[in-house]
Amino acid sequence: MKKLDWYILSRYIITFLFCLILFTLIAVVIDISEKTDDFVKSGLSASQIFQQHYLGFIPRIDAMLFPLFIFISVIFFTSKLAGRSEIIAILSSGVSFKRFMLPYIVGGLLFTSLLWMGYQYVVPNANKKWADFEKKYIDVNIGLAPQNATYKQNIYFRIDSNTYAGIKGYDTITKSGSNFSVQRFVNDKMVYNLRALNFRWDTLTKKWELNNVLERHLNAINETIVYSNKKMASYTFKPIDLRKDDYLKDQMSTKELNAFIEMERMRGSEMLNTLLLERYNRDAIPVSVLILTIIGAALASRKVRGGSGLHLALGVIISMLYILFSRFSIVFATKGNFTPLLAAWTPNIIFGILAFYLYKKAPK
Repeated sequence: MKKLDWYILSRYIITFLFCLILFTLIAVVIDISEKTDDFVKSGLSASQIFQQHYLGFIPRIDAMLFPLFIFISVIFFTSKLAGRSEIIAILSSGVSFKRFMLPYIVGGLLFTSLLWMGYQYVVPNANKKWADFEKKYIDVNIGLAPQNATYKQNIYFRIDSNTYAGIKGYDTITKSGSNFSVQRFVNDKMVYNLRALNFRWDTLTKKWELNNVLERHLNAINETIVYSNKKMASYTFKPIDLRKDDYLKDQMSTKELNAFIEMERMRGSEMLNTLLLERYNRDAIPVSVLILTIIGAALASRKVRGGSGLHLALGVIISMLYILFSRFSIVFATKGNFTPLLAAWTPNIIFGILAFYLYKKAPK
């Protein structure tokens, strides 16, 4: 890295920070204008709203729009360099286009790593804070309370390859429920059946406390019945597994999400593709930062009559196409038979090919 490289890299970082702050302020202002009535109804102070909502909303929206901020930043400052003939001077001095792209690659890798780390650790925590506020103060005012109610009914799932569980009702807040049942099968024959009138999660022992329990052990000849007022049981499912809502997958760290995916795969869950898509996107979206950096630099490095305006217009069109491809992939993966891994990486594959083409064509 030479002085010229540091100059380009510093322009990259400064322009990105400017875009990040500007668009974040715009997003916050729009959000405030849309939710002013909800904030008033909540009865919270401005400080409480900021701590409970915007400390989660800002990292969430920034991570979501991070690749777009990068793309706009690269096109904007690179077109300025081209407009002032700085790029022509650099290339005329004997610097190859490949060497000229070095600080862009370094910056792209830097921001790719930053976003990847954010998706693994920071964004899930921010999503939890944002989602808790949304469920408590926003969804109830727009008629979404029934969908996100804390009380779940008629839950049926597989505990392991031979054991199934059923729950009549479960409250995700108190972590307690009623009419819990377990059936275990061997060679398609029931060998064990358990029924409990009610149950709850014991946070101290990390086990399920079952009350008024009736257990039946069956064999080919007879059965054994055991009744107990209270029973502490360890199962492979935890309270988080019973709290399936639209926000759940976004709030888990990657380690928790991986464990949850394995559990849902074993249970044959219908939401498995959605979980897999979320997991693969946490790796695919950061890579798009590097791809969009290369595309932006290759497009904006040529001096044209339209200047920054033309470059930004092209940037907006490409951004819209990228978002469109991403949306189509998500729909096909969650509603169709499209493989989640391929759905997450298809936009990167297509635009990676475009980036390679522009990178090769730009010097000419």
